[in-house]
Order: sequence, then C-alpha cells, then structure tokens
Amino acid sequence: MTPITSTADLAAFCARLEGQGFVAVDTEFMRETTYWPKLCLIQAAAPGGIEATIDPLAEGLDLTPFLAVMRDERILKVFHAARQDVEIFHNLGAIPKPLFDTQIAGMAAGFGEQVAYDALVRKILKIDVDKSSRFTDWARRPLSEAQLVYAIGDVTHLAALYPMLRSTLEKAGRLPWVTEEMEAMCDPALYDVDPEKAWRRLRPRKHAVKYLAVFRAVAAWRERTAQQRDQPRGRILKDEAIDELAAQAPVNADGLNRLRSVPKGFAGSRYGPELLEAIGAALADPEGYAPKIERETTPVSPAAGAVVELLKVLLKARAEDAGVASKLIATVSDLEKIASDDAADAAALHGWRREAFGEDALRLKRGELALVLDGTRVRVVPVRRAAKATV
Repeated sequence: MTPITSTADLAAFCARLEGQGFVAVDTEFMRETTYWPKLCLIQAAAPGGIEATIDPLAEGLDLTPFLAVMRDERILKVFHAARQDVEIFHNLGAIPKPLFDTQIAGMAAGFGEQVAYDALVRKILKIDVDKSSRFTDWARRPLSEAQLVYAIGDVTHLAALYPMLRSTLEKAGRLPWVTEEMEAMCDPALYDVDPEKAWRRLRPRKHAVKYLAVFRAVAAWRERTAQQRDQPRGRILKDEAIDELAAQAPVNADGLNRLRSVPKGFAGSRYGPELLEAIGAALADPEGYAPKIERETTPVSPAAGAVVELLKVLLKARAEDAGVASKLIATVSDLEKIASDDAADAAALHGWRREAFGEDALRLKRGELALVLDGTRVRVVPVRRAAKATV
C-alpha cells in the first residue's frame, strides 16, 4: 500500500470523491511534546471502494484539494470521536461540515457511554480490529505496510458501519438527536485558542477582582507562550500554579520564587520576567481586566439535593428505556439546575433532550410521576391523585 505523496495524485483522488454521499475520515497525529497537533497521516474512504492514505509530511504536498472536500457541504464527513480531528482541520482552515460522529451516534443508538471505535466495529460489523499498530510513531518515515493497513482499516470499517448505524437511528427516530449534536461540534468557537480566553478552560476558585485579573493574565501568558514555542501547556506552567499565582499575585522575582507550585529557579528563567510583566499589567487595572463571572445565586439546598438524587434515578431509568447513554441526555450540572429552577437554562430542557427526559424531570418535581422499583429495574409511573371531595 502506497500513501499519496503528490498534490497531483491528491487532486485526482479528491476528484473521485466528488458526488459521493459521504466520506469516512480519520487522522493520525502526534502532540505529546507540542502545543499544535502534528498531522502525520490522513485516511479517507468512500462507497465503491474509493480509499487512500495521504501523507501530509511528504515534501511539496499541498492539502488544498482535500481541504476543499472537508468544506464541501454536499459531502457528509464521517468520523469516530471527531473532536480532535475537527480541531486539526480547523487549524488548517477547513472545519469538516456536515459531520457525522459515530461515537455520538453509537451513544444515541444504545451502544453505551463513549463507545470505542473497535467495540462499535465488533458489535455492528462483527469484525475484530487489529490494534497492534495503534500506539506507534506516525511521524517516522517510511511508514510500514502494517501501519498503513491498520490506518486504512479505520476508515474502510467506518464507511461500512456508517449506513447501518444511520439506519438504526432513522428507524428509532433519533437521527435528529445526532444531527443537533453534530451541528454543535462544527461550531468554530469550540476550537478557539485565543490566549485571552484560556482562563475559561480552568476553574477559578475565587471571585475577588484582583484574583480573577491575575488568573486571566497568567492563563493568557501561558497559552501564548505555549503557542509561540509549540510546547504543551503543562511544560510551561502547571494548572495548579495558575491558581497560586492568582492568589499570591507576586510582583517581583523574590515573590515568584517563594511559590510552591512554581518550578525552582523559574523567576531566573526566560519566562520569569515575561510572567511578572503580565501580572503587573493585570494589576494596573484589575477592574477592567478581570473576567466577569456570574456567581451561583442559589446554591443547591438540602431539599434540592434530594431532588437531584431523584432526577439521577429518573435519568438512568429513561436512558435504559430508550437504550441511550445517559451522558448524552443530561449532565449532573443539568440536574442541579433543574432541581433548583423549572425554567433553568439547562441543555436537558431544550430540544430532543426535553422530549426524552426534561419534561419528565419537571413532572417528577411536580409530583405527577413516581419512581417504582420493579424487581431490579426502576419504572416511571404516573401518579393518580385522589379526586377532591365536594361539599
């Protein structure tokens, strides 16, 4: 098996994809020692035996023809666990759209929480996937025949199982559920790496203005430095150090060296002065720089906590009844919001989730539904209220 290494061959392959209803896509990449994922291989397969591996590391290869396919909204792009693949193509300026993620589809079809690719292939296609080349150095050249056979198998199996999985969802009336999730995954905001927004990935522990200003500044400095040096965030500064820096707000090298979470000698490194400068800039106008974070106005009360536990049981019951992974329907955060407020802005109260669970959650709160243990299974039953006596 020979991967595509020239732009002309890639253009010819992409021409064969024109008019296809879908193309299954996968990528192999390395990012253990970098900030930006290093794309090492692209695999693609479409109906009719159209398939190829593409070597993005080949000298002179221009990916423009394939990126055009990723942007072509007439062709559905099929991935499994697409988040990181979409991030890679987003970085290349081509978010794959429309998109179908077989992992999310598998959750909606009743194959469990975050079902693995090999498990889905085994359950639907009755094929055992050879994973011997899974953990390999995809950046090393030349790639072996075993690596290429393993890689192309990822998309040929994907192309075979997609129509079957889609049919299952259509028969169950759940294809719109998956479509809604796919549209959200194509939102460019999910892949925004603006350093000034990096603090949102973390959890500030305080709401004081000075703390938040430094927290944002340090997170932005780390993100910017990681991007510029193409190194993992953690190699620049650990997450816990950001919290301590925000709490202590050091303004000089001595203060920086006293922090336990900051590596020894950090103040004297090339990073020290840059970090102190970033902190100083934030402290110059903390009110203007600190992010605005809305506090929880109504903490979960003991009574609401009990409602959350009931909602967890209801969620499990409804998920089992529907044969859907509960994680796809609602999160614990959703349940906490619903327990405190019937009109909460929770995903479980919108769209298909409200139909599958949210409406019943509100009925349970109103006392219109009851949870009954039937052997080892919980059933959800309507509550019959006694008629009011008339005088």
